[in-house]
Amino acid sequence: MENQKLIQFLNQLLSNQFVLYVKLHRYHWFVQGRHFFQLHSQFEEMYQEMAKDLDEVAERILMINGKPFATMIKYLKEATLVEASADDKENELMSQLIHDFEQIITEIRNQGLPEARQLNDAPSEDLLIGIQAKLEKYIWMLKAYIAYE
Repeated sequence: MENQKLIQFLNQLLSNQFVLYVKLHRYHWFVQGRHFFQLHSQFEEMYQEMAKDLDEVAERILMINGKPFATMIKYLKEATLVEASADDKENELMSQLIHDFEQIITEIRNQGLPEARQLNDAPSEDLLIGIQAKLEKYIWMLKAYIAYE
């Protein structure tokens, strides 16, 4: 299949999204500090949005005749992100999320988009651009939050 590299990239993205989904749940449950209520709600909103995005990626993989990963073992093996390691302090959580979002954006720019463009796969390109834009907005918001501290 000529689109095997794109399917492989989308499965890597899907794996990263699942790692982030779990990480955001962890942060939602364990965040501490004087901004608990605000961050607790924000992390919930973010993991709900992540759930929608990962479903879109999995469905896109199916649409282009691939098979999305569907086990935690496979997600952890294929993800380029690592599981949560922050010590539940607000700024540590923010910094780790910014790092993860920046890493995914870099991978989309350097791997996913060029592959989709090479295949003239506008729907995959559009999906990746949408995810990139959402992550860029999250980075902006998290950096603004940290600057306030």
